[in-house]
Amino acid sequence: MKSLKLIMATVVVSAVALTSAVTYAADGLVGVLMPTKTSQRWINDGDAVKSQLEALGYTVDLQYAQDDIANQLSQLENEITKGPKALIIASIDGTTMSDALQKAADAGIIVVAYDRLIKKTANVDYYTTFDNFGVGVIQANSLLKGLGLPDKKGPFNVELFGGSPDDNNAFFFYNGAMSVLQPLIDNGTLVIKSGQMGMDKVGTLRWLAATAQARMDNLLSANYSDGSRVDGVLSPYDGLSRGIIASLRAVGYGTADQPWPIVTGQDAETASVKAIIAGEQYSTVFKDTRELAKATVELVNTVLSGGTPAGLDTTTYNNDVKVVPSILLTPFDVDKSNYQALVVDSGYIKAEELQ
Repeated sequence: MKSLKLIMATVVVSAVALTSAVTYAADGLVGVLMPTKTSQRWINDGDAVKSQLEALGYTVDLQYAQDDIANQLSQLENEITKGPKALIIASIDGTTMSDALQKAADAGIIVVAYDRLIKKTANVDYYTTFDNFGVGVIQANSLLKGLGLPDKKGPFNVELFGGSPDDNNAFFFYNGAMSVLQPLIDNGTLVIKSGQMGMDKVGTLRWLAATAQARMDNLLSANYSDGSRVDGVLSPYDGLSRGIIASLRAVGYGTADQPWPIVTGQDAETASVKAIIAGEQYSTVFKDTRELAKATVELVNTVLSGGTPAGLDTTTYNNDVKVVPSILLTPFDVDKSNYQALVVDSGYIKAEELQ
């Protein structure tokens, strides 16, 4: 466990090689805009960013838009009128903010895109996130591991789910996964029985579990009513995974005669870690959002103190106007064999929450 903590600490330190200016005595307003409270993940992120900024002496205005694009734009415009020194934005639709962010730039406000890239504007200064292509690679490799490859040869019936098409990260997740899965689809090891591939067909608007459940219902009735079995489902997010599992349960999966398919996920949400323990969901991807909040706060404090962030990725994330300097943290694969070490022993989830 000590080695794991050392690895994670090293990742954070190397990814966030900031100057000594973080000792600056802070003051002033920072606006923090989060997308929704329907996911525990975003509640945790907002609380962590707010508390860490306040500990440095900033005043923080934290707002949630409940996945309403117009509401978030209104919040952003109102925030700009308050004269913050910086804005930290986890966008709902990262393509809709250009006009408002021009006003922010004109006012000299530093803008940090938080975990979701803000696109089609020059007026985003930094981006803090995880290696999102790597998330997809992890999910695909976990799916293959759960299916028993390479010892088992297949063919395996697999269905694909993507995230919300208005979230740039969803494409990185999907493309990362397909970089692993496509050769196995091409050679027939994996069979997409529905034929549905590509984000235009498998995307799940707003990351809604109910939408994923309804689509899984349709996939099952249209393609598996002949008695064939779903062996695996690529799911990019735990909320979608639980919707998919609910659909599978409704048609008899999860019994001795019809075991659960291999279902992936992301975010290590408590409900899904419990599902992993129960054998319903196979895996999730753990992105320690406490470290993302820490990296973001340190970045903002460094810039506002007049320092220069170091160790930024300046090649990966092009927002269609410019490459946005980015901090990229490392995600981890979590399954039944290692959830205790990664998410419980690290304090991310309390053991009693998993009872």
